[in-house]
Amino acid sequence: MKKFFVFVLLLSAIQADAQMIRKRSMLFMNGTAHLGTGEVIDNSLIGVIDGKIVTVSNALLTTPNLKNFDTVINIQGKHVYPGFIAADVSLGLVEVEAVRATVDNNETGLFNPNVRALIAYNTDSKVIPTVRCNGVLLAQVTPRGGIVSGTSSVMKLQGWNWEDAAYKKDEGLHMNWPQNFQSFGWWAEPGETKANDKYTERLNEIRKFFKEAKAYAEELNVANKDVRFEAMRGLYDGSKNLYVHANYVKEMTDAIFFCKELGITRLVIVGGYDAWMIPDLLRENKVSIILQRLHELPARNDDAIDLPFRIPALLSKAGINYCLGGAGDQEAAQTRNMAFLAGTAASYGLGKEEALKLITLNTAKILGIDKTVGSLEPGKEATFFISEGDALDVRGNLIIHAWIAGEPVDLNNHQKENYEKYKKKYGM
Repeated sequence: MKKFFVFVLLLSAIQADAQMIRKRSMLFMNGTAHLGTGEVIDNSLIGVIDGKIVTVSNALLTTPNLKNFDTVINIQGKHVYPGFIAADVSLGLVEVEAVRATVDNNETGLFNPNVRALIAYNTDSKVIPTVRCNGVLLAQVTPRGGIVSGTSSVMKLQGWNWEDAAYKKDEGLHMNWPQNFQSFGWWAEPGETKANDKYTERLNEIRKFFKEAKAYAEELNVANKDVRFEAMRGLYDGSKNLYVHANYVKEMTDAIFFCKELGITRLVIVGGYDAWMIPDLLRENKVSIILQRLHELPARNDDAIDLPFRIPALLSKAGINYCLGGAGDQEAAQTRNMAFLAGTAASYGLGKEEALKLITLNTAKILGIDKTVGSLEPGKEATFFISEGDALDVRGNLIIHAWIAGEPVDLNNHQKENYEKYKKKYGM
C-alpha cells in the first residue's frame, strides 16, 4: 500500500512538471515586433515553446495553429523587443560607489588576468532589479583597475547565485591601454594636457608580460602552473576576446599592431572615441568597438559639441562593427539608461531600428552569444520583453512583461515600492 501511495505521488509530480512545461508554450499576437535585425513587424505573431522562439511572422499573412500553444495573448498596441544586453558594466560588483565595502570590481596590482568578475557577481544586488525593469536582461560584467584587470563574463540578470546567472563564463580579458597624453583638472575646470613621459616604458612592460604569456601558452604540458598565464591561454588559441580600453588614435593604432605582433586575433576596443577617424585600419584588422559614455561632453575643446552623440552614425557609415557599452559615471546604476543611449544615437543620424541593434544583436555578436540571443528569430531563446511604448524613448519605455529563456522576470524593485508607499502617504 505504501509503495502504491509513493507511486501515485511520483506520478502526480511528473504530471505537474509536464503541465508546467506545457504552460510555457505561449503565442503573442498583434504586437509591434522590433526584431533587433533592423526589421519591424507591425502585426506580429511570436510563438514560444519550452523557452525557445518557434515562430516570428506577420499575423495578417499567417494562420497559426492555436492548439500548439497553451496561452494566447493579444498584445495589440504593445511593442516587443529582444532583451537589451549591456556591455562592459560593473553591475553586480558595485552597490554604492561611495561606500568602499560595497565595491568589489578592482583588485590590487597591475597585472591580474586571473581575476574573474564572475565569482564576485552579487545576484542579490538591489541595483539589478532597477536595471531589469528598463529592459536590460543580460550584462557583460567587467572588472576594473590596473593594466590587466581580469576576465569578464556575460550574466543573466536573474538567478539565485552566480552559478545560476552565468550565461557565458570568462569570455574575454580586459586591459587598460596606457594614455599617450595626460590631462589634468576635471570636467568643470579642465587643466593642461601634456605627453605621458612613461608611455613607452609602460608599453614595454605590457609587451614583456604578454610575450611571456604567449610562450607559456605554447607549452602544452607545464610543470608549474601559473594562474595568471593560464587565464590568458584563450587569447592565443582564439577562444577569448582581448578588450583593450582605449580612446584615441595613437593608443588604438598601437594596440592593433601590438595584437598583430603577438598573434592575438580577437581584438575589441572599448571606448573608441576616435574610432571614426581610422575606419580602414579597423576594418582591415577586423576590430570591433564598444562605445562608452555616449552622454558626455566632447573630449577636446575644438570638437563639435554634439560629436559624442554622432559617433555611432559615423561608425555605421564607415562600416565598423560596434555596439554601445557602459553608461558612464555610477555605471552600475546607470546601466538602466542603455536604451536611452541608443535613443540618442537614433536621433543623431542612425534611425531607431539601427540604434536598437547597438544594444541587442550587435552586442551579442561581439560577445559571441548571437546564436542564442540578441534578436527575435526562430530557434533563439525567448529572452525578450513587452513595452507599452517605444522602449528607446524615456516617454514610452514602460516594461510590463519580460522573460529570460522563457522564464518570467520579476519587474518589481525597491524604487517602485517606495513610490507606491509614499504616493499613499501624501494622498496622491
